[in-house]
Amino acid sequence: MPNPWATAAATARAVASGASTATDVTEAALARIGKLNPVLNAFTAVTATRARAQAAAVDAAPVKGALAGVPFAVKNLFDVAGIPTLAGSKINRDHPPASADATLIARLEAAGAVLLGALNMGEYAYDFTGENIHDGASRNPHDLSRMTGGSSGGSGGAVAGGLVPLSLGSDTNGSIRVPSSFCGLFGLKPTYGRLTRAGSFPFVASLDHLGPLARSPEDLALSYDAMTGFDAADPACQDIAAEATLPLLGQGANGLRVAVLGGHFQRGASPEALAALHAIAKALNAARTVELPEAARARAAAYIITASEGAALHLERLRARAADFDPAVRDRLLAGALIPAAAVVQAQKFRRWYRDQVLALFETADVLLAPATPTTAPKLGQQTFLLDGVEVPLRPNIGVFTQPISFIGLPVVAVPVTPPGGLPIAVQVIAAPWRESVALRVAAELERLGAAAAPRPVLED
Repeated sequence: MPNPWATAAATARAVASGASTATDVTEAALARIGKLNPVLNAFTAVTATRARAQAAAVDAAPVKGALAGVPFAVKNLFDVAGIPTLAGSKINRDHPPASADATLIARLEAAGAVLLGALNMGEYAYDFTGENIHDGASRNPHDLSRMTGGSSGGSGGAVAGGLVPLSLGSDTNGSIRVPSSFCGLFGLKPTYGRLTRAGSFPFVASLDHLGPLARSPEDLALSYDAMTGFDAADPACQDIAAEATLPLLGQGANGLRVAVLGGHFQRGASPEALAALHAIAKALNAARTVELPEAARARAAAYIITASEGAALHLERLRARAADFDPAVRDRLLAGALIPAAAVVQAQKFRRWYRDQVLALFETADVLLAPATPTTAPKLGQQTFLLDGVEVPLRPNIGVFTQPISFIGLPVVAVPVTPPGGLPIAVQVIAAPWRESVALRVAAELERLGAAAAPRPVLED
């Protein structure tokens, strides 16, 4: 029986060598989903017939791809041919099934991966909790009473629970990095414009990124390399050559200048978040602390752009079917529709200035470190938490450390740290634009050193 905790890379090697078959791996994964998904609530659709056909094709192929036989699943805002693209909403259930797959799905399958289905998410990706009022909350495999984080909650829960070794999510303000932190995973948010978003349901076009979550940096690199490439179907996708990251992982952090972000990125962080940050910094011998200028203002500007662009996208739905929205999402979108245009213009002007200031930091540092979340996974239904000694609403404040980074599209790898007997929490490894290889190299070095690792939850197998 294939090991449900095997990495994507190990699975692909086993299938390529003949030690296992894609069919056996797929059947084992489908059986595990059938057993554990009723508890974890990670999947909203399981594409079993399609998966079996794809696995058989992989087994029959004389040459195996880099992801041969690797099961994966995608956040349900990715188009999957034959099923409606829900984007976590009630309204989209009335849409016809997608006629074609999202481009990133096609690229992973071209490398031999096997799609097992679509994953639960926060409504229209406007969420940090992983709680969906239409499909129910995703549950954290490390503690079923806690959140997975969002909006890619099912993407985090499916990988952390051993249902699949690889998933795809989206990250607008932190929706890959937050589930990676709460669920104890490695997650990659590439540079804005690096991976095509063609065939995915948008949220905020000027902030949306797509990327993978996995249990190892090697798996992130393997999947990222398979997905890169220019795509004119996404106007934001840049025609900038991407170097293969997998062959570079062995270089580790050699020769890289690493600094820790202070100021905004440490105010309000819980003891667990700070301990994780200090452990990662110590492992990398990072003694220098720098400040990212106006990070708090960047977070405020990101809120303005998110709310206004999101509202513009959903305006007709808000007019026609307001009662079918999650009330919390609806109210944020309605508020976004009332933001004056002058405020949005000012936020975008500030964004350009802020990007220049942040890029200047990379003249003296190759990597910046910061907490991914201010706290470990909260309880399901929790409404507030303490941030810098003040009780604040939970939903809008979980992204306090992720928003200033995605605001200008920097590549980030979230690396998980788990204290003995505690819950996991992640640290952001941030690189300069188009330097995904640098962030992945550092993540791989941290795994090699034992400073970062994806913990295995205690689940009934």
